[in-house]
Amino acid sequence: TDEDARVIRFMRSYTVFNADQIDGLPEHFYPAPSAPRPSAERNDAAERYFAATGSDVRHGGNQAFYAYGGAADYIRMPPFETFPDAEKYYATLAHEHIHWTKGPGRLERDFGRKKWGDDGYALEELVAELGSAFLGASLGLRPDHLTDHASYIQSWLKVLKDDKRAIFRAASHAQKAVDFLDGFQQAAAMPEAAE
Repeated sequence: TDEDARVIRFMRSYTVFNADQIDGLPEHFYPAPSAPRPSAERNDAAERYFAATGSDVRHGGNQAFYAYGGAADYIRMPPFETFPDAEKYYATLAHEHIHWTKGPGRLERDFGRKKWGDDGYALEELVAELGSAFLGASLGLRPDHLTDHASYIQSWLKVLKDDKRAIFRAASHAQKAVDFLDGFQQAAAMPEAAE
């Protein structure tokens, strides 16, 4: 009868693993690899530009970042095929290369970052976003990727509100980073000119 029925709710916990973390699973548990994008989508000028820097770019995973500190000094990029288009890939690669310029033996930029999300972190992200926009313009990337950059910069407005000159400082550091990367291009072009 309806009077005898009642609902009893209870909570259960489950341990969940990503299929990539488990050895020996049948193939149907793994996602099918996406079809590789045609190599024609790659931007040869951008490829040469970033290769000339001599940076250690490692592909894999699903996050882009610049790893530094201790023995780490490399850029991690998701595979090219995972980006919606080539423009997003190169815009992200430009962003990470701007971060790379702060590393040891390069510009050694330091805004006093202590933790994720603090003012030093925000200012470095602002530098990377402005620098990647400057670099994207000089590499001839479509400007529609700048919408993503604008929304990212917007999340760091606190720094801009607290320091009215922060945008000028960030733009100055961003330009120095781009100039530093451009310096590798001139060095790479010299052997070709000598031939």
